[in-house]
Amino acid sequence: MAQSVMAHLAALRPILLGLVIGTIGGVVFIWLNMPLPWMLGAMTATTIASIAGVRQRMPGNLRSVMVVVLGVMLGSSFTPDIVQHMAAWVVSLIGVAIYVVLCTGLVMVMFRKWLGHDPLTAFLCATPGGASEMVILGITMGADERAIALSQASRVLIVMLAIPFWFRFVEGYIPPAQVSADFEIFTLGIADMALLAGCGVVGAVGAHWLGIPVPAMIGPLFVSAAAHIAGLSDHRPPWELVAVAQVVLGTAVGCRFAGVSAQTIVRTLGTGIVSSAILLAMTTVFSYGLYRLTGLGMQGLVLAFAPGGLAEMNLIALAMGIDPAFVSTHHTARICIVVIFMPWLLRLYVRHVLPPGSQ
Repeated sequence: MAQSVMAHLAALRPILLGLVIGTIGGVVFIWLNMPLPWMLGAMTATTIASIAGVRQRMPGNLRSVMVVVLGVMLGSSFTPDIVQHMAAWVVSLIGVAIYVVLCTGLVMVMFRKWLGHDPLTAFLCATPGGASEMVILGITMGADERAIALSQASRVLIVMLAIPFWFRFVEGYIPPAQVSADFEIFTLGIADMALLAGCGVVGAVGAHWLGIPVPAMIGPLFVSAAAHIAGLSDHRPPWELVAVAQVVLGTAVGCRFAGVSAQTIVRTLGTGIVSSAILLAMTTVFSYGLYRLTGLGMQGLVLAFAPGGLAEMNLIALAMGIDPAFVSTHHTARICIVVIFMPWLLRLYVRHVLPPGSQ
């Protein structure tokens, strides 16, 4: 009996150690006022620990549960107001689809030529989707999630530093001293919590049954979006749970960096800087073109097309008095395009474009 207990404790130790290191990384990133602090902080801290030889691990089941939470959170960005405004945003939403395809193609070539990544890894490194979504897709489809995590994380960091810098010193935007908190776990009623949990469970199980890719994220996203559009809820998962989900996901990524050389990481980060520059240049081109074509606000278009985090872009939009529904709709559309449709294009590329033996 004692030996069994000790064996369980020994198995739990690397999991708990990883979570502790990841949480410390998140706290440090919050103190440094970094973007996506819980996820990127946890990923950075556990990555450094892994390279240093610290034994950590994260069970796949726990990671999948936390992915469900993130899917519900993404779906909660849809509201009835978004549906009412979508007709006026058709041209710019079509622009998002074109933007995603062109940007992915351009940056994918760079990752293939410079780093020699396989087509799937290069695709997920290049796609301007959310960092967590691309890592999840990489794990699911068998790509190199280490390279994806580094490339996507560097992109998010660079974009989240570049966009506020531009608005602060060029556009005159002054960041608020304090950002209002999201929903707290103690402010949600039992009925609201049950509805959100139901969106996650029904969405994940239903998507798995239907064979939808990345069911733990896509299913909850769509069910949550339907519930919020229908007006059944105007709540989102509490920020405490979202923070835990990001720590778990970031820790899971960092635990996979054991044995990766510092040289490889530096080279990947350097490529990430170049790819971010390409994406930001394309963001400027598309934003200006749509501004001239549709008359929509230039600042709103930049935030809507910028390849950064949905939550962070919306916070900047709120502070600047730009319609957050406009920004969130375009970012959610970009994520849906990336997660649902782009993998099909990748399979066509691998099957019909690449010469035999190059895959």
